[in-house]
Amino acid sequence: MIIRIIFSIVLAALLPTSGRAQTAPAATAPAWTVPDPDTLPDDAFGRTVRRGRDLIVKTSSLIGPDAPDPAMRYGGNGLDCRSCHLQAGTQRFGLPLAGVWGVFPTYIARENEVRTLEERINGCMERSMNGRALPVGGDEMKAMLSYINFISGSERVGKSLDGRGAPPLPLPEKAGDPMHGRQVFTNTCAACHGADGQGQRLETAEAKETGRRYRFPPLWGPDSYNDGAGMARGITAAQFVHANMPFGTTYESPTLSAADAFDVVAYISEQPRPHKSDLEADFPDRSRKPVDAAYPPFIGPFPPEQHRLGPWPPIQAWMKANGAQARSAD
Repeated sequence: MIIRIIFSIVLAALLPTSGRAQTAPAATAPAWTVPDPDTLPDDAFGRTVRRGRDLIVKTSSLIGPDAPDPAMRYGGNGLDCRSCHLQAGTQRFGLPLAGVWGVFPTYIARENEVRTLEERINGCMERSMNGRALPVGGDEMKAMLSYINFISGSERVGKSLDGRGAPPLPLPEKAGDPMHGRQVFTNTCAACHGADGQGQRLETAEAKETGRRYRFPPLWGPDSYNDGAGMARGITAAQFVHANMPFGTTYESPTLSAADAFDVVAYISEQPRPHKSDLEADFPDRSRKPVDAAYPPFIGPFPPEQHRLGPWPPIQAWMKANGAQARSAD
C-alpha cells in the first residue's frame, strides 16, 4: 500500500523545499482544524475555492491527460495533486497545502532565487505531474491559490503551521537495501500499487464518475512522477512513506520502521520513470544541492549510487566542510 495516494507532485514535494518544509512533530501537537470549503456560500469566492479543491483532487481529468479539451492538458501523467498532498492537502504531515500560503514568496534553492507560490505550483506541474506550467494569471491557477489561501486560514504570515511537510527521520549510517526493499514492497505495497508498481487503474465508468484515473496511483513508469520530482529523492520519499504509508497510517503511529522506509524507497528508486530535461540547471549554487538528489552534476568524491541510496551523512559532512568549493563548482 505504500503510497496509496502516491508520493513530489513532487513535488515534492508539494510543497517542501530542500528540507525547509520538514517540521518535526511536537511531543504533544496542538489540534489542527482546517476550514471546510463546503461551508462557503455559493458565490464567486466559494465557487472558486471549491474549483481549486477539485483541481487538487481531480487533476488528471480537469487539467491532466484526461481533460476533454486538449489545450487544458497541462499534467502529463495520471496522478492527481492529492496523490502527494493527502486528503486534498489537508492532512498533517501528509505534505499539506494548508500552511504554505503565508510562507511565500520564499527562497528556493533549486532555482537559487526567491519564488512565488505560483512558481512553486508550476514546479510541481513540471516535475511531479510530468507536464507543463499553468498560465500564472489563468482561472486554474487563481482557483488553486484561492483554495490554498482558504485552507491556510489559521496560519500566521511568515510562520508555517505545525505539521507542514513530512517529519524528518534520522539518516541511516548505511546504504538503502533495494533487495530488502523489494520484500517490503511485495508484503506491504503491492496490494494497492500492484506487483509491477503500476497502480490500480479505474474502469472507464468509475473514472468518469470520480474524475480520477487511478484508485491507487503508479509509483514508477510513464504515468508516474519524473526524476526531477521531490519524491524521486531518497530522504524526502522515505520521510513521507514513514509518516503516511500504508494509507491510513499517521505520523504518531507509523507502520513501517525507518529502515524499511529507506529500503523500500531504495527499491522504488531503481525503477524506470520519465526523465526531466535540463536537470543540470537545478541548484545553481551547488553547495545547496540536497545530498539525495540522484542526478548530475554530483559534488564531492562520492559515487552517484551513494547520492541515491546513501549513506548520506558522509556527504553532508563533506558539503559542510567544503561549501565554498561546492558553491563554485561547475
